[in-house]
Amino acid sequence: MTTEVGTPLNDITAATARAVAQDPAAAAVVFRASGRPEGTVATLVTAGHHTVRVDEPPNLGGADTAANPVEVYLAALIACHTVTYRFWAQRLGIVVADLAIEAEGDLDVRGFFGLDDAVRPGLQAVRVTVRIDGPEPAERYAELHRAVESHCPVLDLTAAPTPVESRLITGAAAG
Repeated sequence: MTTEVGTPLNDITAATARAVAQDPAAAAVVFRASGRPEGTVATLVTAGHHTVRVDEPPNLGGADTAANPVEVYLAALIACHTVTYRFWAQRLGIVVADLAIEAEGDLDVRGFFGLDDAVRPGLQAVRVTVRIDGPEPAERYAELHRAVESHCPVLDLTAAPTPVESRLITGAAAG
């Protein structure tokens, strides 16, 4: 993977900046997904014209046919980091020859199963390891890392509180 200055990613950033300058409402994007249960605890999620299957391992009631929801979150975090590294490397003129990202999270299942209400049901900690290589000095990669950590949307979902509104629709209205 080589990241060069003046690539289509910089063109996308410039076009977006022009569109938002002309109409600030153009900055607001809504992403949607929907899901239906499959099997014991699996879910088939549809996002646009894409589908994602999510399941649990047998010790959590699943058939282990797909990544579990926490692994899907970690995958989303890695993917978002990857995209953000590519955009910001080009924006900052930093050449990246190789990029590999790993993430792991600690989950205490007592919160999920309601065994201890003092334990939060979500991840207690997430660790992301970024391995980057190329011709730039370490300081330039540190600059890139800071930019990514400041601008990665999926990281922001975890690092900062995100308001979530949850609605329940029952009966015939649920359709």
